[in-house]
Amino acid sequence: MQDAQLFELMRNNLYTGVICDTLDALGYRNQAMAENIRPLRTGDILVGRAKTIHAVDTFYAHDNCYDKEIEAIDSIRPGEVVVGATNQSKRNGLWGELLSTASKMRGANGAVIDGLVRDTRKILELAFPVFSTGFKPVDSKGRGMVIDYDCPVDAGGVIVKPGDVIFADIDGVAVIPKEVFETTVEQALGKVESENNTRRELLEGKLLREVYDKYGVL
Repeated sequence: MQDAQLFELMRNNLYTGVICDTLDALGYRNQAMAENIRPLRTGDILVGRAKTIHAVDTFYAHDNCYDKEIEAIDSIRPGEVVVGATNQSKRNGLWGELLSTASKMRGANGAVIDGLVRDTRKILELAFPVFSTGFKPVDSKGRGMVIDYDCPVDAGGVIVKPGDVIFADIDGVAVIPKEVFETTVEQALGKVESENNTRRELLEGKLLREVYDKYGVL
């Protein structure tokens, strides 16, 4: 199955909780980003391959300070999710309306920024899913700059590698290592089916112990 089909299947049937439970069972127990990375719009469900960007704080305006940032955005491929790592910087709004617009036109599914964003109203109007730690209206020039992309980054306390799969919803952001992506989806779908059966029998009035012993999910 192609990525686009898998992503749609995930968007329609999965959620971060069941993905993290599945990753736990596979031995990947630190795949949920920090709880302060929140969606701009609560109903957004974001899934796609990680396009990693690494930014650092600066304290003067470098010459050509946007060059690496522009290069990174222009190299986005359809179905990717931008993952912006800032070392939890509070100095500037790394992400904004124009980067969102450029990314959307390149085919990106959204962005997860472990840092601050700006132009929030315009991003919401664009209907481009963005998750971030908060907001700050100042530009990155002289405050921060992108130094690398398509490299491993620490975003929200999780090491994200290019090509890992990001799944994000109102509960948070999960990172699925690319080497266990299809296994994770398959097992998560199976867990959802068990949860649906559990829910149905609980609504029929059966005891939690009886239903748990039968399906093994909680």
